Amino acid sequence: PTFRPLQPSKMAELTFDRAGYVDLLRKLIGENRNLQNNPPTNVPQEDLASEHVLRALEPYTTEKGGPLVIRRETFVKGRGNILIEYPCANKDAPYVSFVGCHLDVVPANPDDWDFNPYELSINGDELRGRGVTDCLGHVALVTELFRQLAISKPQLKVNVCGVMIANEENSSESGIGIDELVRRGMISHLKKGFVYWVDAADKQPCLGTAGMVPWQLKAKGKLFHSGLPHQAVNPMEMCMEAVKYMQDRFYQDFPPHEDEAKYHFVTCSTMKPTQWHYPGGGVNQIPAECTVCGDMRLTPFYSAEKAANSLKSYVDTLNKDISQLPTRGPVSKYTLPDEKLTGTLELTIMGEKMSGIACSITSDGHKVLCDATAEVLGECKPYSLTGSLPLVKELQDDGFDLQIIGYGLMKTYHAKNEYGLLSDFEQGFQVMAKLIAKHSARQI
Repeated sequence: PTFRPLQPSKMAELTFDRAGYVDLLRKLIGENRNLQNNPPTNVPQEDLASEHVLRALEPYTTEKGGPLVIRRETFVKGRGNILIEYPCANKDAPYVSFVGCHLDVVPANPDDWDFNPYELSINGDELRGRGVTDCLGHVALVTELFRQLAISKPQLKVNVCGVMIANEENSSESGIGIDELVRRGMISHLKKGFVYWVDAADKQPCLGTAGMVPWQLKAKGKLFHSGLPHQAVNPMEMCMEAVKYMQDRFYQDFPPHEDEAKYHFVTCSTMKPTQWHYPGGGVNQIPAECTVCGDMRLTPFYSAEKAANSLKSYVDTLNKDISQLPTRGPVSKYTLPDEKLTGTLELTIMGEKMSGIACSITSDGHKVLCDATAEVLGECKPYSLTGSLPLVKELQDDGFDLQIIGYGLMKTYHAKNEYGLLSDFEQGFQVMAKLIAKHSARQI
């Protein structure tokens, strides 16, 4: 592309309508009880949210004489995706796209909250309710951006697109959201240009996220009276030692990577337990089995598939000779030769593995994002984290030039008492408007 200074344009006239933004967000949060995504208990109906988006933008659609081209693409009834386009005069011009803000939310238990998660409440600059940070606040933000584009009608040399998606919070079901849009080629034209994935936090560019592999380890022993532990195989002790062995092997095979510092990752790859289950029984019983669950978080320089296979190999090694594990005390054991009984371990990879992403730090999309962020916030301090985002790596692999942005608060992601700051979303609006203007000015 040809680089030239940004010329004054109607983009400078775009103004964030605080009252309009809050009004739309109030309507979206008011639907969030039915946007919770945790099947089979909670199956979201994303159309309840997208109806408010469509009504807010309806006066500015081509059908009403406006500039916006809007359509809803639905693959499962009641769970549509919204595509919005502000086209420029040149249909072959590149795209600047804001993709990924989603219409579903994680569940909330109102008994745990200090305020009602199912309605928007305001405390000074705080906008409070389930979905403000993740991700209905961004849905309202992208809607407001396109509303202001339609009002000001700047003459651009790029096409601007927004894609609001269903079913981001549940990777166990496919064929509903952006995965199906990609599979059907409905957003392939966005590869010509720059995609900004709008589902992060804290206003600074997010350079990378982690892959994630959820795992379950079941240990099977022998139930017996705790006063006669020499006649039992204690699955809890076996499981504890097995997890330690697996962790030791993991950190040998997936040590801190040299590129993690360049991408400002806050931690290296990790493997750890997060849940513990056993069938129940008296405190004086050694149970017959127990299960521990956890995950591996992998910086994007390691393969999730390779890590899953490595974990399986660790367990296979133990099952070939379970006696190699350290025992707990002089009578603890994992085999009972007289009974021809040996403790066993069963590993299950739970659900879909998720790949991490390292965004390009040499692309124009990244450079323009850093410039726009610095102009609005006074500094640009990109970061990476070992949280995980679904689908972004697959989009990158499919040829999309993808960067990650977001304007909620990381500390309230998926948390009780979720909130975001109105001033942060206003700055997000300003950054996004600058992204459009700068990309437009760089075209021949």
